[in-house]
Amino acid sequence: MTQQIEAAPPEPVAASPSGRRWWIVWALFGSTVLNYFNRQTLSVLAPLISQQLHLSHSELSRIFAAFQVSYALMWLLGGIALDIVGTRLGLSLAVIWWSVVSLATSFANSVASFGVLRFLLGIGEGFNWPGASKTVAEVFPPQERGLAVAIFDSGSSVGGALAAFCIPWIALRFGWRSAFAFSGILGFAWLAWWLLVYPRPVKTLQSGAGGEQAFLRSMRLWLPTLKRRETWAVVLGRSLTDPVWWFYVFWLPQYLSDARGFSLERIALFAWIPFVAADAGNFAAGLVSGWLIRRKMPVMRARKLVCVVSCIPMLAGIPAASVHSPFWALALICLALFGYASWSTMGLTLPSDLFPPEVVGSVTGLSGLGAGAVSTLFTLLIGALVDRFSYSPAFVAAGLMPLLATFIILVLIRPDQAASAERTSA
Repeated sequence: MTQQIEAAPPEPVAASPSGRRWWIVWALFGSTVLNYFNRQTLSVLAPLISQQLHLSHSELSRIFAAFQVSYALMWLLGGIALDIVGTRLGLSLAVIWWSVVSLATSFANSVASFGVLRFLLGIGEGFNWPGASKTVAEVFPPQERGLAVAIFDSGSSVGGALAAFCIPWIALRFGWRSAFAFSGILGFAWLAWWLLVYPRPVKTLQSGAGGEQAFLRSMRLWLPTLKRRETWAVVLGRSLTDPVWWFYVFWLPQYLSDARGFSLERIALFAWIPFVAADAGNFAAGLVSGWLIRRKMPVMRARKLVCVVSCIPMLAGIPAASVHSPFWALALICLALFGYASWSTMGLTLPSDLFPPEVVGSVTGLSGLGAGAVSTLFTLLIGALVDRFSYSPAFVAAGLMPLLATFIILVLIRPDQAASAERTSA
């Protein structure tokens, strides 16, 4: 029998949440744009940097993996920390951290220095999604959460597209080191916006209780979640879908250079398009699931239905590596990323549907840890495969893994959990 968790009242954020909450979610969109703009700077410049520093694909994969290791750890540790200190302070410190690290990356000149700095970057950037998911759980009702998650999660696609379009031109005009400095400076502008739109909460977890009691209360709610099958549905589901995103995010510019002969200028012209397709997938999932819920479909059934349908376009990535035309390959990759982003929006919404706000950040963080661990292994495997064979096996795996993820979601989140989820989220 599923163990229920009694939710404490969520931390009040604004006296008039109807208008304020949409300003807050657009600020979260902004942090997500910056998050991806920063991390994608290296991916977009990888063909140029690997040529100048004579990096193999295996060395490049180790640099990518250094980011993923710390990023995965901070999804969990950062999620727990945010449940204790709150998102206003936590996200502020995280953006300052990753902006400073991005500035420092402009001085990197070896595999080791890039690896260390990417590891540090992952520490700061790992706070973003647990914090955003926690905020959505606190200020949005269930029927609006899908759209709210779609808005902030679409920032990953917008940030990736902007990086793919802007970074090459900055690098070609001012040098690749200037591109890292530029992406770092942007974070400080966002910080002022965030502190303006997200007010100091009326009541923090520390007020009247002390940090130690706040931590104990968070743990009393958090520990029982480990016994729930829904927790592991979220963890395993994300662990088998996030590697798909990381594959396209990290390797797409390098793939277009290696296998399709794209120059840096041509990458700037075309590599942003798949991210726009992903953005459309984010909003399609949020709008469709919200429409189904307003039509009285149970919350969990609506989320699951979108996940099932999203698997179909993700299969388009399998033939992408074998078609002759690079433009057909890009079209198929666009379709695959549309499906992935649609699935991901539901995956990020599930914790706020299934758990009380006090542990949403922690559950989301645990799922991020699992997803990051599997994605790191997948990234390292891709580097070895490309050095020895080709990109084709990675495209096949990226198309098939979401099928298993969806099966797990369908089995572990039971139909009778829908009513429980709606009561907990209300």
